[in-house]
Amino acid sequence: MATPAMRAIRETFSDAKITGIMRPNVEGVLDGLDLLDGRLLHNPRGQTPDERGWRFACRLRKYQFDLAVLFPNSFRTAMLAMMSGAKRRVGFNRNGRGWMLTDRLKSKLRRMPNPVIDEYLRLAEHLGCENLSRRMEVATTAEDEQRLDRFWQRQANRSAAARGVVCFNPGGAFGSAKHWPVSSFAGLAKMVVEHLGKSVLVLCGPAERDEAREIVRLADNPCVFSLADEQVCLGLTKAAVSRSELLITTDSGPRHFAPPFGVPVVTLFGPTHIAWSETFYDRALHLQIGVDCGPCQKRTCPLEHHRCMRDFSVDQVFRAAASLLNQFPSRRTAA
Repeated sequence: MATPAMRAIRETFSDAKITGIMRPNVEGVLDGLDLLDGRLLHNPRGQTPDERGWRFACRLRKYQFDLAVLFPNSFRTAMLAMMSGAKRRVGFNRNGRGWMLTDRLKSKLRRMPNPVIDEYLRLAEHLGCENLSRRMEVATTAEDEQRLDRFWQRQANRSAAARGVVCFNPGGAFGSAKHWPVSSFAGLAKMVVEHLGKSVLVLCGPAERDEAREIVRLADNPCVFSLADEQVCLGLTKAAVSRSELLITTDSGPRHFAPPFGVPVVTLFGPTHIAWSETFYDRALHLQIGVDCGPCQKRTCPLEHHRCMRDFSVDQVFRAAASLLNQFPSRRTAA
């Protein structure tokens, strides 16, 4: 969701050398794009001393930055920007960090949900960027595409990809409150295969392999696959989404891979408010159950019933998926 603002900054400061500072687990999101000239990985709990603490701050100072644009709202981010020696430090005045910024933008009230993508664009606008757009960007690399090709070539059902692929993204690092039961995903997979004539590919991160395998086991269909036994990475996930006809997902990061590739997406929202991550994409359907306790923004259900996700029926999600596929037919090939 930061890529529209990053693109605006890239175009406005076309002669600048732009370095991105990021956590290692999200680095792959930007592979294949020209938004950055260099990257520095920051991992405050990592095993590599140069990626954390004072030694990382010392590395930043060597770059002699003129300008630091802070997308995260954390205190730590502002502290690193100040320690880097950047002459100008632009960010939102939140979490007691305003004294470390040279340009303090007023943050909108937390009790008033507003799209993060627009907040990022406010940073770019403050820098004088024009022609602002909400169009997000991701790309695949040749290596990503080759890895996906090899995956499909190894499958016993060699014709499965030619049927057209619907991707499932069942995970979410936010917490268990965003999860839809694996039995529901499995039931949905069987309906997609049997009634829509598509194959299903279950995506996963390193911590979600068992969940993906269980969905495939419960679906018990030769046209349902997962990436659980692959060397999982964001590049492979992007390639899978880019070639799919539809993505069905929880409210987690990989759902944002669909819009840049023009892939329709059904998102199941549980404890999170839709407005925070609204991307204004015309091929998206947002589903949310109207429970009296939500959206609560909690990582685990404080009432332990998890109705905001469990109350989604397989039929309800299937109807949404079929509607999008009918409205936006695709000629993509998965392999």
